[in-house]
Amino acid sequence: MPGWKWTDIEDIAIALHEQRPDQDPLEVRFTDLHAWVCALEDFDDDPDASSEGKLEAIQMAWLDEYQNAD
Repeated sequence: MPGWKWTDIEDIAIALHEQRPDQDPLEVRFTDLHAWVCALEDFDDDPDASSEGKLEAIQMAWLDEYQNAD
């Protein structure tokens, strides 16, 4: 099974929320977010293929997970 790509926004957001349920995504710097995504076990894409837009989309999807956790 192929790993996640930068376009697998929802899967990445869910995984980040599961790893860091108390972390407010809006307080995460993009440099940290990039590193955390690349470190995910199921992530298998070129780290240099990210962009600010992709990171922002992941951050917003993660925010939805964070806000709906209650």
